[in-house]
Amino acid sequence: MKIDATQPLEYGTEENRNKIFGFWLFLGAEIALFATLFTVYFVLVNRFAAGPSGAEIFEIGPVLVETFVLLTSSFTIGLAIHAMRLGLKKQMMIFMIITLLLGAVFLGVEIFEFFTYVHEGATLSTSAFLSSLFILLGTHGAHVTFGLLWGGGILLQLRKHGLDHRTANKTFIFSLYWHFLDVVWIFIFSFVYLKGLM
Repeated sequence: MKIDATQPLEYGTEENRNKIFGFWLFLGAEIALFATLFTVYFVLVNRFAAGPSGAEIFEIGPVLVETFVLLTSSFTIGLAIHAMRLGLKKQMMIFMIITLLLGAVFLGVEIFEFFTYVHEGATLSTSAFLSSLFILLGTHGAHVTFGLLWGGGILLQLRKHGLDHRTANKTFIFSLYWHFLDVVWIFIFSFVYLKGLM
């Protein structure tokens, strides 16, 4: 397998470049998925029947915590990729661990938020608004959960095999996925929570 030393490690082989291109195509499908979920939410946002509206259940505190930790995790995964390109495996792994810990905090706050909604009588079956909200947030949360498992698997591979063109490629693709989740969250924060609080 020929490795191109003029390219960053994650792009070092033709196979690696093809995998990155393929992942961009996958993200295109993910954009279509979330665009559909957002569209359903926007159609149903005012259909809360006898249940609560967003303004009645949304609380800015947990949402700000979620936003802060997820955007910070986007920064730390960027630092992990920078360390990877400098060949600093230990620092790269530290930044990846911080990224995953921040992702776990985000998930914990979101689960707490879901329990709070249910405790207040806002469930999946209460109204069309709440069903679309839970599906949108739950799909994003499921993606974060998958990301935590995936990132943990990459850390194990880095520990076992070290930093080479294969593990660098996997880490870089993971970083694209993580940044994508952060972009989706910015839309959720802006168009679901902030708009809902108005």
